[in-house]
Amino acid sequence: MADFNGVQYESMDMEDEGPETTLVEPPNDTAGDSSEDKELLQSKDWKLLWCSSPFIRKSGSSIKKLKLKPGPTKYASSHAKDIKSCFQLFMPNSIENIILHMTNKEGRRVHKESWTILDRIDLQAFIGLMILTGVYRSKNERIESLWHDRTGRTIFQTVMPVNRFLIISRIIRFDDHETTCARFQKDTLAPIRDVWDKWVDLLPCMYNPGTEVTVGEWLVPFRGHCPFRHCSLRKPGRCGIKLWVACDAKSGYVWNVLLDGGKAADGKPEKNGDARVVLDVTKGLRGHNVTCDRSFTSYALGKELLKRNLTMVGMVRQSKPELPLQLVDTKGRGILSSKFAFTQTHALVSYIPRKYKNVLVMSTRHSSAGISSKVSKKPSLILDYDRYKRGVDNLNRSINAYSCKQKTSRWPLVLFFTMLDVSASNASVVWAEVNPDSAKRRTFLEELGKALVSPQMEKQKPVPRPYTYSSDTTVKEQAAVKPPDANSTPSKSKRKRCRVCARNKTRTVCQNCNAYICKVHAVITPHCYSCK
Repeated sequence: MADFNGVQYESMDMEDEGPETTLVEPPNDTAGDSSEDKELLQSKDWKLLWCSSPFIRKSGSSIKKLKLKPGPTKYASSHAKDIKSCFQLFMPNSIENIILHMTNKEGRRVHKESWTILDRIDLQAFIGLMILTGVYRSKNERIESLWHDRTGRTIFQTVMPVNRFLIISRIIRFDDHETTCARFQKDTLAPIRDVWDKWVDLLPCMYNPGTEVTVGEWLVPFRGHCPFRHCSLRKPGRCGIKLWVACDAKSGYVWNVLLDGGKAADGKPEKNGDARVVLDVTKGLRGHNVTCDRSFTSYALGKELLKRNLTMVGMVRQSKPELPLQLVDTKGRGILSSKFAFTQTHALVSYIPRKYKNVLVMSTRHSSAGISSKVSKKPSLILDYDRYKRGVDNLNRSINAYSCKQKTSRWPLVLFFTMLDVSASNASVVWAEVNPDSAKRRTFLEELGKALVSPQMEKQKPVPRPYTYSSDTTVKEQAAVKPPDANSTPSKSKRKRCRVCARNKTRTVCQNCNAYICKVHAVITPHCYSCK
């Protein structure tokens, strides 16, 4: 048995070329076609030969299955005592120490002696307020409006002043400002490299994904200056920072994240870069099925994943050279018809859902030509692909619903907001697994934000003063507010707004009703309208 990230697998030789398959001639009653009806299909590049009938593989050559039940690891289950500790699995003290050290260093450089040292309680309060902005759907809202006396939230005013929050958001840093420029020439992710790498390494240590894993592209919206910003008209944000994500298709747990750092140093695009992305983002997985879209799927990728004890299901582009022309061409084919092609390791299907539409799906998981009995007559390959293909899209949609992102021109801060969103989402998944009776995700995020800001609220709570009173008066008489004397002139501190207009401030008091009245609305000074 082998142990990897807390998951036990059956031992296998990693240097092997993959699970061996043997070509066995199927009998006529099980193959679906007679030997005379079999057709050999040549690929477009003439390097691959497909067969219209499936091959029979030896038993024992299938992918080894997981030996441990998917879910939180033992470390995560033992340390997730409450909601706050569950979130700190992904934002531990090691990451907070880097942020505190670099932020205080930048604050002393900018503000000199007037800088107030940022401690751990202040940083957690800042993160908690950011999470609460997502809970209250205040993404991209003006920060000042959250602290408004009438339209804002009381908790924001209680935790810290708005000026303090704005200063922290401007000064917060994740790397040394003095050495960033020198390292940025070799590493475009230098301003947040240390924090990002530590955070990414923690993701696979807290959760074991199920058998179904989805790999997809995630575009974080950002329109500021960034050396690796991408533009895609197919994505909702159009422009932003591209991430490749591997997540559990059932729970939505983000197991691994890769950042697209742009082109190589020589300026040339990477050859077979899409296949390299899938291999890197699934590094460490064994016995899983990987579902990916047409940007990644290829025949070579399926073979490489089989060597790692992984299967693949994904839509494939019609321009791929390994496809046979008989499956790419739709001329003369009826609607809802399917054509299959097989090799010893791969299965390929061409499905016509409507006129002039051809759906091609490639799989190393299936070895038969199964078709659904429903009206759509979809093949089993396409049904399995449709079941798990939207794992990353659903994850992106659920995170954006309560995202804490705010408007900023600094791309490292955008990545930090993304880290907070993903950490909160993963923490909710782990907490739901540990506590099956837990509340919904919005309630979890609200309780998490309040738990992070509660130490700051306790620190700012005013100290109560002892109340003394004389023996000849009661408590109610001591607490009663003494009205201003009509014959005395009010003090300078009692300057209030006019009773009538509520705009002009005045120190003049009506001699009859003791109400503040400005000179404009006084009939005979100092009398108001009601006492004239």
